[in-house]
Amino acid sequence: MSLQAIDPLLQPYELKQLRLRNRVVSTSHEPAFGEEGMPKDRYRLYHVEKARGGVGLTMIGGSAVVSPDSPPSFGNLLLYRDEIVPWLRRLTDDVHEAGAAVMCQVTHLGRRTSNFTADWLPLVSASAVREPAHRSFPKAAEDWDLDRIVRDYADAAVRCQEGGLDGIEIESYGHLFDSFLSPATNTRGDHWGGTLEHRMAFPRRVIQAVRAAVGPDFIVGLRMSMDEDRVDGLSAADAMIAAKQYVSDGIDFMSTIKGTIDSDETLSQVIPSMGAPSAPFLEFTAGIRRELGIPVMHAARIADVATARYAVREGLVDLIGMTRAQIADPHLVRKIAAGQEDRIRPCVGASYCLDSIYEGGDTKCIHNATTGREQNFSHELSPTCGPVKTAVVVGAGPAGLEAARVLGGRGHRVVVLEANSSPGGQVRLSAASPRRRDMIGIIDWRVSEAKEYGVDLRLGAYAEAGDVLAEHPDLVIIATGGLPNRSFLQEGADLVSDTWDVMDGSLRPAGEVLIYDNNGGYPAMDAAEVLATGGARVEIVTPERALAPDVGSMNSPAYLKVFAEQDVQVTLAYQLRAVERTKNGRLTVRLFSQYAGKEVERVVDHVVVEHGTLPVDDLYFDLVAGSTNLGEVDQGELLQVQPQTINRNPAGSYQLFRIGDAVTSRNTHAAIYDALRLCTPI
Repeated sequence: MSLQAIDPLLQPYELKQLRLRNRVVSTSHEPAFGEEGMPKDRYRLYHVEKARGGVGLTMIGGSAVVSPDSPPSFGNLLLYRDEIVPWLRRLTDDVHEAGAAVMCQVTHLGRRTSNFTADWLPLVSASAVREPAHRSFPKAAEDWDLDRIVRDYADAAVRCQEGGLDGIEIESYGHLFDSFLSPATNTRGDHWGGTLEHRMAFPRRVIQAVRAAVGPDFIVGLRMSMDEDRVDGLSAADAMIAAKQYVSDGIDFMSTIKGTIDSDETLSQVIPSMGAPSAPFLEFTAGIRRELGIPVMHAARIADVATARYAVREGLVDLIGMTRAQIADPHLVRKIAAGQEDRIRPCVGASYCLDSIYEGGDTKCIHNATTGREQNFSHELSPTCGPVKTAVVVGAGPAGLEAARVLGGRGHRVVVLEANSSPGGQVRLSAASPRRRDMIGIIDWRVSEAKEYGVDLRLGAYAEAGDVLAEHPDLVIIATGGLPNRSFLQEGADLVSDTWDVMDGSLRPAGEVLIYDNNGGYPAMDAAEVLATGGARVEIVTPERALAPDVGSMNSPAYLKVFAEQDVQVTLAYQLRAVERTKNGRLTVRLFSQYAGKEVERVVDHVVVEHGTLPVDDLYFDLVAGSTNLGEVDQGELLQVQPQTINRNPAGSYQLFRIGDAVTSRNTHAAIYDALRLCTPI
């Protein structure tokens, strides 16, 4: 009997007249891969890859906008432009050819954007209630605004229909549509506010207009908060009354949300990151499904196949969203069908996919550097067409293991030399935090894949030049990472500890601890959380004007919660100048404000510093003279994903490169991307 016959996830499903080949969905989200508001090649290939990977339904246009006064807040598609239709058609045709269905989410962002962008039109909402996350002050929509926007919704739906999409989904959580339904955002005293009947009048009008525009057969769904979970917000009871009315107006399916998204904290609850319980809203969704009587889908931290399978098997949902899981591995469904669940690249819940939109402008998976780069890379490794090479990789952190995986998957002979008894590098330190323990999946998956490809992984092998040369390599990749950098502190560097000391367990101080963060990322936050929950009294000092600017809105709430509970103090805009030992054995810390030109002091028991890492590069420089390229990288060839051809030393016997933090202090994604684009063309 085939897996498709017995696996609930692989069962086909009839959604109205549309037959889906299985129950797995990539729900609507916006990766910000569009160009000029259009789903061009990069956007198209991102979704086509999921279709090739076996998904039943992929949903594009997370918050594709219907009106010019709904300016994109993160690369949204522009459904109010006619030129989007042929781009939609090309995407749809390619997704269909690969066997999947495709729909688009449509919305008016309302107050959840900025008026200081695009055409600088004033924002509109049900009432003039500011949204904390985007800090916008909208005007209360007038009747003529609503007349126009209803037409815009209908016109956008028609463009989706003309583009060949199988359906659309109207967004009803945190945007204009539901700002009328929720008493938290609708304080109007006219016919659009007050009673539930009046509050749902505008959303009903939109649905009715859309249904009239696209006809009875086109699928129209709704992604809706069915309980805003706040005292002044939309209750579960009122949400159900409204949802049933929406069904009578023409809604065909429901995608459930619980909560609101108007602040970093509430958004982090709706889209839980690592450390949160798995699938926290499945039982809630099951109750919606039982009462509503239409097909229901749901996605919220459903990262593993077992949970998804349980949800479908037990009838909690009709369709299950594994969206971030397919950002990590778009071939997830194909691997399930092939009996290769153990080879699925895991979603570790880091939420870098979301945070990187605001940090770098688009979605990136923390450990799948191919996602969003399908124009240049394949998610499946293929054997090399050239000669098989012997490669020595020194270091088994994320960069080294990615290099080993890619080279092994290309068919080369690979030896990895790792000085420690366990692989992982700095990722293993991050995973020492109980809340971030899933990060170790980045390492475990690569170790497993490397073994699948026959990579020789040698742990406890401290490598010197002779050890590398003994393997007679054609290629040497130095991925030795870095060590904590204390060199910035000219006075008292020998008196301080670093965040590695905290995370590896060697430092667990009591008393008062000052953490100086001159990095702005996760290491200092992790150390502060560990120390504060361990009983220390912690103050974080940073020269930045904001706390940990590289920790995005999806992950910062968890730290801020702990810091509030443990009374962690935060001091902004002060530089650490010196640390001195006092007569009683404590430490005097001198801090300087560049803005005020003044110095202040703290007396504490311990000082912990975070200033990134310095490369461990001795081995690299020992090997430069014997290499053909003298360590040089042709950046043009690297960016074009072409083999490295530099030969500065004809007497050399191997190519030599370094990657990851062995080059300079960066992050996990950068380390993995270094390895991927260097090693793929070899």
